[in-house]
Amino acid sequence: MNQVQLIERVAKAGKIKKAAAGRAVKTMVANIVESLKSEGRIVIAGLGTFKVKATKPRTGRNPKTGESIQIAAGKRVLFKPSLGLKKTLKS
Repeated sequence: MNQVQLIERVAKAGKIKKAAAGRAVKTMVANIVESLKSEGRIVIAGLGTFKVKATKPRTGRNPKTGESIQIAAGKRVLFKPSLGLKKTLKS
């Protein structure tokens, strides 16, 4: 599912116009991103936990040339599904 399909489903389920659903979805995504930037973690009950993790610099390899390259430190987002989501997906 992509963002457009999600907006359509929200509009249909909420019996609202697509424009209002689009604003709601985009606002929710923007707030999740902002929370991850400022707090580094967000918990959504029934869905799971998003967490920012710092990565260390490491040595990688250019697949084309085989040459060693230095990969800079960075950040990545991890997602841990809630127990309820895990149970739902198993059944």
